[in-house]
Amino acid sequence: MQSRQVLTLDDARAIAAAAEAEAKANNWAVTIAVVDDGGHLLWLQRLDNAAPISAHIAPAKARTAALGRRETKVYEDMINNGRVSFLSAPEFEGMLEGGVPVIVNGHCAGAVGVSGVKSSEDVQIARAGIAALKI
Repeated sequence: MQSRQVLTLDDARAIAAAAEAEAKANNWAVTIAVVDDGGHLLWLQRLDNAAPISAHIAPAKARTAALGRRETKVYEDMINNGRVSFLSAPEFEGMLEGGVPVIVNGHCAGAVGVSGVKSSEDVQIARAGIAALKI
């Protein structure tokens, strides 16, 4: 039998706090979502002045990163490079840069999705959140 690491509520809080600090340090109004390895929402935080749609996009990015076990930029690039048939992949709604998996000992424990600013800035915030876990 195999054992695996899972994100706890405390982990989700730590990720969210560090992600929020990164966003606020840059004056970015975003929504931050943390999901488990099955893409189930553990945490959703919409900062003041973040666009309402970001509360839908951030969890979709996180879910896609968790289920796909890779950053969502991979899917965005795939589609932009002509593989548009991938748009029909089931359960993948957030195929925009900004979803980052949480990898522990080579296994996906969950993911973080951020929406509200440039995609590269969304990723910066997500990675800052994950870095709080010191894994």
